[in-house]
Amino acid sequence: MTKKASCRLTGIDLFSSVPVDVLSQLERSCKWKWYGVSEQVIDQHSDSQDVFFVIEGRVRIVNYSIFGREITLDDIKAGHHFGELAAIDKKPRSASVISLVPSLLAIMPARSFFWVLYSYPEVSMKQMKNLTRIIRESTDRIMELSTLAAKNRVQAELLRQAKDGASKGNKAEISPVPIHGDIASRVSTTRETVARVLGQLAHRGIIERRKEVLIIHDVLKLEELVTKVKGG
Repeated sequence: MTKKASCRLTGIDLFSSVPVDVLSQLERSCKWKWYGVSEQVIDQHSDSQDVFFVIEGRVRIVNYSIFGREITLDDIKAGHHFGELAAIDKKPRSASVISLVPSLLAIMPARSFFWVLYSYPEVSMKQMKNLTRIIRESTDRIMELSTLAAKNRVQAELLRQAKDGASKGNKAEISPVPIHGDIASRVSTTRETVARVLGQLAHRGIIERRKEVLIIHDVLKLEELVTKVKGG
């Protein structure tokens, strides 16, 4: 990671269809800022309405229980964006955001964000699909939290990450290796439960840790375990 990174929006998925000259115009409207490890980007309930684009690095969207327990909602990687909900409904932020690694973000005013949505229907369609994905994933997680035991929620989260990772046939790789605390935060359980479930899956030969990679040897078997308890 280097702070010599170019302040460009060319790698942002939402803007893949936008002409280069228009991207240059949008880039001039942005503020560009580096965030260090574990630095707060957005504070929940703040009134800002800017939209953030991850140029380099990775950030995490989190919420907190009344007892201060951190709940992970999503990780946003380079090429993607966040913060559009407050821009759209002009209400306070619904979650906090922290940087996981040194990250370069483009901070775009809501007016510029809406201008490109109005001007390019294909960008608006991508944004609608992104919001639809968020709703579907949230619905799935609510159902899992409401109906699945803790060990099954861990399995479901591992399956989700396996499908997002590099795959080859019935195998998948998750890199870097998920931290027990991160998985626990995502599925509302303890680190000890996560460690126990991963140990059981490793004993059965379904997963294996190799240095910085977690290998899923049998994605279909893992999917079968999750589907069975979901009643699928």
